[in-house]
Amino acid sequence: MPTVEVTRHLHRFFPALRDGGVDVPAGSVAEVLRAVDRVAPGFTDYVLDERGAVRRHVALSIDRRVVVDRRTLTDRVPEGAVVHVFQALTGG
Repeated sequence: MPTVEVTRHLHRFFPALRDGGVDVPAGSVAEVLRAVDRVAPGFTDYVLDERGAVRRHVALSIDRRVVVDRRTLTDRVPEGAVVHVFQALTGG
């Protein structure tokens, strides 16, 4: 099973994701995020916009590789992978 980990600042909003993240079934990024939302309700509202795409200021990676398909979330998350969800820094 893949493990989904979030940055510490998200723990206050989603305490179920503390302590090393949460294990979910392998699948597409969309399927993995829906599985996390079942453990931590509201999680997808934080990560995804109203069209279901990754929000502008959120970054996702699978085994340290940035998720390519931010719109339809079709990147595959294999067994044993680690998915990181973190706030992207922008500005200048």
